[in-house]
Amino acid sequence: MSSSSSSALLSSHLRHLQPPPRLFPANTLPLPRTSLIPPTRIRNPTRSLRIRSSSMAAAATAKEAPSAKEKDKVSLLVFDSEEDLSVSLAKYTAELSGRFAGERGAFSVVISGGSLIKSLRKLVEAPYADSVEWGKWHVFWVDERVVPKDHPDSNYKLAYDAFLSKVPIPPGHVYAINDSLSAEGAADDYETCLKQLVKTGTVQLSPSTGFPKFDLMLLGMGPDGHVASLFPGHPLLQEKERWITFIKDSPKPPSERITFTFPVINSSANIALVATGAGKAGVLHQAFGDEHSTSELLPVQMVTLEDGELTWFADKAAASKVQDKANL
Repeated sequence: MSSSSSSALLSSHLRHLQPPPRLFPANTLPLPRTSLIPPTRIRNPTRSLRIRSSSMAAAATAKEAPSAKEKDKVSLLVFDSEEDLSVSLAKYTAELSGRFAGERGAFSVVISGGSLIKSLRKLVEAPYADSVEWGKWHVFWVDERVVPKDHPDSNYKLAYDAFLSKVPIPPGHVYAINDSLSAEGAADDYETCLKQLVKTGTVQLSPSTGFPKFDLMLLGMGPDGHVASLFPGHPLLQEKERWITFIKDSPKPPSERITFTFPVINSSANIALVATGAGKAGVLHQAFGDEHSTSELLPVQMVTLEDGELTWFADKAAASKVQDKANL
């Protein structure tokens, strides 16, 4: 493929916008207080729960890369409030941004929709608005509703209105789906774009899995335990070959979506999985409880990194049943 055709391919996926203004609030917030959950067994036997020291949890630091000997490290950080969680999530993300931007000149970030976007709000405030190297960010969506970008259901619109329009990420580094295509066509098109970015080195390829290895995925989850557009009991949970696929029968509207598959999600270098509110308490209890069940794993329990670090960010309401079990 020639350089001109490669550029044309990538440009078809981008929404070109004028450089957005920065926000510079006068004050920053103090570091949050956290509660720590002692180690518990979790149902998926490939995981081991790693609890950070109180000082590390308070800062949610992300400076050290996980080693091969610490495969699939899992941490659960519990915060007194969603506000505290958001402060810590911003610090965690900014530190990873600095590390990867310094190491390879790019930071590949995958985001989801829903309440996760609200939890990113501290990144558009001081000190991060002016200190993060936004020009090195490359932003992707783990799933997207196949609707126009200005539609209220669009994950792109949600992220743009609340986050992307407030930080100076180059428009050419924001990779939205081609919403003029069908669900199947949009998934194929997005995967083609991603493969080209792997060739150029913008996104790395995992040597252990052969799937793209994003520097960071920022994920939320539904009260039914779904992540991305991968829903409980759906056949897409078993997809092993495709990088990106589509769904036309989503149990949650709108019905047509594109989604990353688990082989890509689980090839990430880092995942932050955010859970807030009492409606998520049952899912966390199932994910971190020690009861054995014959039921199928929830999609969120299938997030098991091949060679990376998974960090749960939960507020007290979401972690209430885990804390009750731990007598905290």
